[in-house]
Amino acid sequence: MADRPQLHIDGQILDLPLIVGSENERGLDISSLRTKTGTVTLDPGFMNTASTSSAITFLDGEKGILRYRGIPIEELAEKSTFVETSYLLIYGKLPSKPELENFSRLLTRHSLIHEDMKRFFDGYPGTAHPMAILSSMVVSLSSFYPEAVDIKNHEQIDITIGRLLAKVRTIAAFSYKKSIGQPFVYPKNSLSYCANFLNMMFSVPAEDYPVDEETVKALNLLLILHADHEQNCSTSTVRLVGSAQTNLFASISAGVCALWGPLHGGANQEVMEMLDEIHASGQPVDSFIARAKDKRSDFRLMGFGHRVYKNYDPRAKIIKAACDSILKKFGVKDPKLEIALRLEEVALSDDYFIERKLYPNVDFYSGIIYRALGIPTNMFTVMFALGRLPGWIAHWKEQIESPLARIGRPRQIYTGPTLNHYLPMDQRTG
Repeated sequence: MADRPQLHIDGQILDLPLIVGSENERGLDISSLRTKTGTVTLDPGFMNTASTSSAITFLDGEKGILRYRGIPIEELAEKSTFVETSYLLIYGKLPSKPELENFSRLLTRHSLIHEDMKRFFDGYPGTAHPMAILSSMVVSLSSFYPEAVDIKNHEQIDITIGRLLAKVRTIAAFSYKKSIGQPFVYPKNSLSYCANFLNMMFSVPAEDYPVDEETVKALNLLLILHADHEQNCSTSTVRLVGSAQTNLFASISAGVCALWGPLHGGANQEVMEMLDEIHASGQPVDSFIARAKDKRSDFRLMGFGHRVYKNYDPRAKIIKAACDSILKKFGVKDPKLEIALRLEEVALSDDYFIERKLYPNVDFYSGIIYRALGIPTNMFTVMFALGRLPGWIAHWKEQIESPLARIGRPRQIYTGPTLNHYLPMDQRTG
């Protein structure tokens, strides 16, 4: 391709500057296309459209590569913590020891929610999905911190970031406690980020909750692996909402709602519901595998393959090892997990799955681990949101700090009726 590709349309020649990223990704700059030719591009699902340039996450689906700020996900999973990875994503570099200590103290200091917010939980019925509670509680934070609504108040941005990371964990745990009718458990300043969350989820006032370090390690890993994934549906939503200079609380709430969809963050919940269906049927697992291969069947195996990765999901490789370790440590005897392991075995050895690159993905393994840790199925998407939070924040921050930022305004190709006129009621038919 030439350095200055050209588009020939209606007798005009339009230069399309070639933009090359730091990893040699190439894109054509079409920002002047409509102005100069009256033409727009059509790309349903934005599969070939870059809405922005970003320095946060690099993803190569063909090669199975995922890096945060240039650091391979494998290294972060092995050596980092969720709090440190959050700092990396949001502020663009690994923190020094004093920076990490200050950041951790910020999250500890802001972990409580306003006492008035506790009353909000009373207004939700017992059937309320935790994602509905989470999204509304997050946007409600803006009413308690009105100074954060002004995104030009730069002194408040770091505090707002700390508040969100700290309080969303508390809101998520409170949502769970509300759903099972147990009293809320307040955060403890003596515990780390993940240990604090587990304590708020599973301890009760009647007895102490022993924080298991292996469980804390597994939760750190799960959150790191979900922390960012480039311009996915929810991240793009956060950026689009934020492009209107919308405050961080409202932008993140919109991201939570986008993540709720079963094609996005709800995928790990669908995996467990599939296992429930297989178990309830009483039929052999292999019969469901046969149905999945049958083009005439509408049955789908959830948690296999990935829209972006055309190779093995690098996160799945990491999480599989953690999954094996957790199941062994806790000696979990759950028939549904045994079904999952049989599905995994087939997918990694059956030519049908291998040829189609239908490998188990991160959603498949994360659901299994969450179940083993005692986290209920309807909380899985909330856990995804908790993990993805630093990525959303990083993208919102990157956008508002960019001198090239402008409000998002996609175009369309109109396919409706051409000009017609209003008819009085007595002249209408049908």
